[in-house]
Amino acid sequence: MNNIVKKVDIRSLSLDQLKEKLRELGEQQFRAKQIYEWLWKKSCTSFDEMSNLSKSLRDKLNENYIIHAVTVNKSQFSADKTIKSTFRLFDDHLIEGVLIPAPERMTACVSSQVGCSLTCKFCATGYMERKRNLNADEIYDQVVLISKQAEENYQMPLSNIVYMGMGEPLLNYANVLKSVERITAPDGLNMAAKRITVSTAGIAKMIKKLGDDEVKFNLALSLHAANDAKRNEIMPINEQNSLKALAESLKYYFAKTKNPVTYEYIVFNNFNDELSDAAELAAFCKHLPCKVNIIEYNPISFADFENAEGDKIERFAAYLKKKGIITNVRRSRGKDIDAACGQLAVKEKQAVAG
Repeated sequence: MNNIVKKVDIRSLSLDQLKEKLRELGEQQFRAKQIYEWLWKKSCTSFDEMSNLSKSLRDKLNENYIIHAVTVNKSQFSADKTIKSTFRLFDDHLIEGVLIPAPERMTACVSSQVGCSLTCKFCATGYMERKRNLNADEIYDQVVLISKQAEENYQMPLSNIVYMGMGEPLLNYANVLKSVERITAPDGLNMAAKRITVSTAGIAKMIKKLGDDEVKFNLALSLHAANDAKRNEIMPINEQNSLKALAESLKYYFAKTKNPVTYEYIVFNNFNDELSDAAELAAFCKHLPCKVNIIEYNPISFADFENAEGDKIERFAAYLKKKGIITNVRRSRGKDIDAACGQLAVKEKQAVAG
C-alpha cells in the first residue's frame, strides 16, 4: 500500500519533466514522446497497453507511476437522448458530466470541481460542499468518456465541449487551462479551441487573467440578472464581483482576445422576467460584442424558483432582438434525469450504491 502512495500520477508531468524522469531511470528521452502520445492522443490508461515500449520500460513505469483514470460509475438516458453520467475519481469522489446530442452537433458538458463553493441559490451543485479541484487529466478523461458515448450511441464524433458542469472553472484556473491545452494540442485530442466554451459565474480578476493569457476558447458569463441587488440575491459571488467590476474585466478580456462573450440568462418567474429586466440586460450588453442565451429554468428541490411563463420568455427575447442583440432561447435537455442546466448534484445514496 505504501508503494502505491509513493507512485506519481504520470499525467501530472509535462513532456520535459517526463524526459528528465526517463533519463533518471536510464531510459532514452525520445521514449517520453511515445509515452505522451499513448497518454494524451490515444487516451491509454494502462502502461501494459503501450505496445511500442519494451517490457522492462513498462515494468519501470508500473513501479514508479500511476494513471489515475476516471471511470463511468453510472449512466442515465433521457427520453430526449441526453446521457448523464456519474464519474468515479481515483479517490472515490463522484462528479457528473452530460452528453447533449443534437442533429448537427454532439456536446460534452464537463465538471471542473468536486462540488462547488459559490452557493448560487438556483443551482443544485451550489448546495453541495466543494471537496476539491479536478486535475487536468480528470477533466480530459470526462471528454474522452463522453466522446466514446457519442460514438457508441449516436455514431457521431464529439463536436463541442462546455465547461458548465459541477464547479466554477475559474476557481480551478491552472487545471482548466491545462485540460484545454491537452484537449486542443496536436499531440492530444486535437480539438479546435473555438469548439470549447468555459462558463463562469463571474470572477473579475480571473476574467482579466484569461485576457492576459489570450485564450482562444469561448467565454460565457452566467449573468441571470443585470442589476446588482437582484444578482446579489441569487448569486452571492456578485457581492465581491459587482456588475461594474465584471463589465470592466470583460472589456479588458475582449480588448486582449477579440472574442465576443456569451451571457447566459435564466428567466425566473416573477423575479427577472419583466421588460424592465430586459432593458437592464440590453444596457449591459452595450459594453462589448456579445450574444445572449436565454435558458429555461430547471426546478430543484432545494429552491423555490420557477421558470417564467412561455409568453414572457418570448417577449423578453423579442425585446433584446429588437435592440439588435443576438439572442437564442435554449430549451432544456435531460430534465427527466436531472441532467439539465443547474441540476447536477451527486446524491449521497449514489455514492454509497456505487
